[in-house]
Amino acid sequence: MYRLIRQEGRAKRGELVTVHGTIQTPVFMNVGTAAAIKGAVSTEDLEQIKTQVELSNTYHLHVRPGDEVIKKLGGLHRFMSWNRPILTDSGGFQVFSLATLRKIKEEGVYFHSHVDGRKIFMGPEESMRIQSNLASTIAMAFDECAPAKAERDYVENSVARTTRWLARCKAEMERLNGLEDTINKSQLLFGINQGAVYTDIRIEHAKRIAEMELDGYAIGGLAVGETHEEMYHVLDETVPYLPADKPTYLMGVGTPANILEGVERGVDFFDCVYPTRNGRHGHLYTNHGKINLFNAKYELDTRPIEEGCGCPACRRYSRAYIRHLLKAKEMLGMRLCVLHNLWFYNTMMEEIRDALDAGRFAAYKKEKLERMSAAGAEENA
Repeated sequence: MYRLIRQEGRAKRGELVTVHGTIQTPVFMNVGTAAAIKGAVSTEDLEQIKTQVELSNTYHLHVRPGDEVIKKLGGLHRFMSWNRPILTDSGGFQVFSLATLRKIKEEGVYFHSHVDGRKIFMGPEESMRIQSNLASTIAMAFDECAPAKAERDYVENSVARTTRWLARCKAEMERLNGLEDTINKSQLLFGINQGAVYTDIRIEHAKRIAEMELDGYAIGGLAVGETHEEMYHVLDETVPYLPADKPTYLMGVGTPANILEGVERGVDFFDCVYPTRNGRHGHLYTNHGKINLFNAKYELDTRPIEEGCGCPACRRYSRAYIRHLLKAKEMLGMRLCVLHNLWFYNTMMEEIRDALDAGRFAAYKKEKLERMSAAGAEENA
C-alpha cells in the first residue's frame, strides 16, 4: 500500500508498504543486474550504505543461473541473502538493448541468449512466471521499450501491443499469486508507460493504464536517445495523468540533476547504473561536483574522496591510496569507489525526503544544483 505523506508542488513524499518492508520515497534503487552490485559489493555492504531497494534483471537471471534454480533455493531474497525490498524488471528493456538478437511478435519476443546463443521466448506470461519464481517484492510488466526517435506509426503500434501485454501480465500475476507453491503471494505489479517523445501518445497510454488499478506506474523509454529537455517535457506532460496515490517510477534515470528534476515533477522511484559504472572507472560524485581519481593532481592527495562523507571509503582511505588501487587494477579500488557513489546517491535521496518533510525541496534543489555545477566546472577547468 502506498501512502502519500505530503506534496510540494508536484513533488511527492510518500512510503510504500511491502511484504519485505516499507520503502520511503523518493528512493533510488541500487542496480544489481545479476543479483549482485558490480564492483564486489555485498548485501551486507548495501545495508551499511543505506540501500532501501535492490534491483535485479529478469532476463539475465533467467539466462543464468535460471529462475527455476532460484525458486528451488527459496527465491531471490534468500539466494542473495537480502531481506529488504527487491524490484525485478520484466526483461522488456532487453527487447530494446538486444535489438540485433530478437524478433517481436504479438505473443511475445524471441531472443537469442547473449551468453550462449540459445533461443529464448519471453512474453507477458513468461515474464510474470520468471518474476514469480524469483519472488521479488515488485515485478514489472512486460513491455517494449521503443527507441526515443522511432517513427510515430511504429510507436503507436508498439504502445498498443504493450497495453495488451499489460492486461495479460495482470491476469497472470493474479493467477500466480493464488498458487500454493508461489513463494511471494503478495508480489506487486507496476505497469509501464511508453510512447517515445510523442506526448499525446504518452498521455493516452497513461490514461489507459491508470484505469487498470495497478500497484504502481513506471515511465519507460526515456534516457534512450532523447535530450534531457525532451525527457523533462515528457514528464511534465505525462505524470499528471498517472495516479498520484500510487508510486511513479522513472526507469533507468539518471544523474543527480535528473533525479532532482524528476522528483520536482512527481517521480518516486529511480534507478540507474551511473553510480556503479562511473565508480568502477574512478569517476566519483561529490557535493562539490564529479571528480576523476585518475587525474594526476590526486597522486599525493591525502584527503578522503569528500570531506565529511560517512561512506566506508571516506571514513578510512585517501584519494591518493584509492587512485593507486585503481591504477594498479586492484579490485578494492573499484569497490571503494562504487560504495562511495551509492552512498552519495542514497544520502541525496535521504536529503530530498528531509527537504520535502520540511517543505523546502525547491530551495534544496536550487542549492544542490548550484553547488554541484559550480564545483564541477572548477574540476574540469
